[in-house]
Amino acid sequence: MEITKSNNGGSNPSAGEEFKYMIKGVTKFLMMVIFVGTIMLWIMMPTLTYRTKWLPHMRIKFGTSTYFGATGTTLFMYMFPMMVVACLGCVYLHFKNRKSSDHIDRETKGGVWSKLRKPMLVKGPLGIVSVTEITFLAMFVALLLWCFITYLRNSFATITPKSAAAHDESLWQAKLESAALRLGLIGNICLAFLFLPVARGSSLLPAMGLTSESSIKYHIWLGHMVMALFTVHGLCYIIYWASMHEISQMIMWDTKGVSNLAGEIALVAGLMMWATTYPKIRRRFFEVFFYTHYLYIIFMLFFVLHVGITFSFIALPGFYIFLVDRFLRFLQSRENVRLLSARILPSDTMELTFSKNSKLVYSPTSIMFVNIPSISKLQWHPFTITSSSKLEPEKLSVVIKKEGKWSTKLHHRLSSSDQIDRLAVSVEGPYGPASTDFLRHEALVMVCGGSGITPFISVIRDLIATSQKETCKIPKITLICAFKKASEISMLDLVLPLSGLETELSSNINIKIEAFITREKEAGVEATAGKIKTLWFKPSLSDQSISSILGPNSWLWLGAILASSFLIFMIIIGIISRYYIYPIDHNTNKIYSLTSKTIIYILVISVSIMATSSAAMLWNKKKYGNVESKQVQNVDRPSPTSSPTSWGYNSLREIESTPQESLVQRTNLHFGERPNLKKLLLDVEGSSVGVLVCGPKKMRQKVAEICSSGLAENLHFESISFSW
Repeated sequence: MEITKSNNGGSNPSAGEEFKYMIKGVTKFLMMVIFVGTIMLWIMMPTLTYRTKWLPHMRIKFGTSTYFGATGTTLFMYMFPMMVVACLGCVYLHFKNRKSSDHIDRETKGGVWSKLRKPMLVKGPLGIVSVTEITFLAMFVALLLWCFITYLRNSFATITPKSAAAHDESLWQAKLESAALRLGLIGNICLAFLFLPVARGSSLLPAMGLTSESSIKYHIWLGHMVMALFTVHGLCYIIYWASMHEISQMIMWDTKGVSNLAGEIALVAGLMMWATTYPKIRRRFFEVFFYTHYLYIIFMLFFVLHVGITFSFIALPGFYIFLVDRFLRFLQSRENVRLLSARILPSDTMELTFSKNSKLVYSPTSIMFVNIPSISKLQWHPFTITSSSKLEPEKLSVVIKKEGKWSTKLHHRLSSSDQIDRLAVSVEGPYGPASTDFLRHEALVMVCGGSGITPFISVIRDLIATSQKETCKIPKITLICAFKKASEISMLDLVLPLSGLETELSSNINIKIEAFITREKEAGVEATAGKIKTLWFKPSLSDQSISSILGPNSWLWLGAILASSFLIFMIIIGIISRYYIYPIDHNTNKIYSLTSKTIIYILVISVSIMATSSAAMLWNKKKYGNVESKQVQNVDRPSPTSSPTSWGYNSLREIESTPQESLVQRTNLHFGERPNLKKLLLDVEGSSVGVLVCGPKKMRQKVAEICSSGLAENLHFESISFSW
């Protein structure tokens, strides 16, 4: 991939921009150095060099303190570096989001980076994966194999018939027990990364150019690895105890060492979660899958009690970051948000529009989790945001398709009622990429099936807003839609917002829509006479505009929470250890209960996270809360073009001027046929063509296959999948 810099303004970067670039470069470099150093520790951990030379030195330096004891070794060698990386990621993203739009990285065909991002595997259990993803997966598996083989080689070298007989074991029993222990150690490596992909608001994912939805597959891969390793680990120990006639070891809770019973409780909780991840069970019984996954609390709690807090710090950094993110989401979800309106389309699709703080900025393809207590108090469902924070600074919209039980109940309530004064809604998010560089392409092709059009609505709106406010060149846009029925064409009515646009699209926007209706050969009466029902909700002073829980500078605040909570944790633990635990135990780890020590650490971590997160939330709420309250009170009433009726009443209107006539003229309808994706993609001109696809699995695979076939080097593939 060749990158060319485009500076449309023709001016050199200012001193302030140069400072931002310098900060970004320094933080990125430090993050890479620290992360690579941590990986090197993982690589060296099973070696004799680490055990005989590195570890004794580290224990003398970190593990003899009266403030942390033996726990200090793993705390400072594994936990501390990852916390620093997370904080640096927050600083990096804070300055990255302020990148000037005058400087655009144009992507052209060919080059190493372009090839690395092309799909390598299209069909298979891993889904659609790129060359880069396969490379990193292979490296990770190689790390696991290296550690396991090295552990076994070093441990088996010390096991002899004489040493086994000294413990009343046969040779195979001694080796089985040693292998079982090493399988647990390898599982901890996977566990260290397991929670990072599901920490939606963390800095690590966007700093690497990833999103929470695109990283779900990494969580799935890691989850399978963790449970496979821990299951074999547990089975090997059960076989060992049975062969030694020590099956009573299964219910042993050692307060000074490893607690077997705690490990078994954690394993059972993990197996229950693992069983519900089977695709057919997850799709057919989503609620069972959803609620069962709350067992992660039991799983992690008893895992820590099983191995002790000292060893847990090797695997806890990712979970710590997840806990911070989870508690911030909990704080955000406690408030009801202001729902302005709901539109019900003939295609059994609903658009919910909320009031938004004008300071909240999000990228296209972002998602938001929605909870409606009157439908279900516990269920949270992710939906794509279709609005653009540039085009609609005080509104945020999501589109919901009637498919499952939850959405069916919502659709029935909205469509069957003539008037609803208020609908209580809570949200978490938005979550999305730190930035989207669609401008780096000369052309954009967006392929979608059914409700898969929703992420592309936000992309189109964002590009329209960019064309109105900035002078940069907008890529040519081709939207290829596949619908089953003609009534679903009404989803194109959502491409443009109800307000904020002139009567015609800007001349800078070159957009073409190819809509295919696959199961009907002509537009039926229902499609041509379809009506959109619009509900307007009355304002309530108890509702808040959607805003970032940490205000406009959310990344800096997140970094402050991570740093301050970890610092407070270390101070409190240092005081407790020095003046309470050390006088009893004197760093022998044989007198004071390991279980009690672990529980103290867990409580202090929880209190530190809750205190710092709550303080940051209250500070930002106090600073920006008045603005939000005024915004809720002064929200505009619906204009006559949006609804001809008075406030508080519903309206039925014919499908009319949205999308505007200029967009209709650029739309081609094809009845009774499926899109010829190969021809449509290869016919797109441009040195760099960004290809985005969101829809059924077969559609994503077909587009990925075309982009990776080598027929056109200018196609750059990106799949958007919401397989939660």
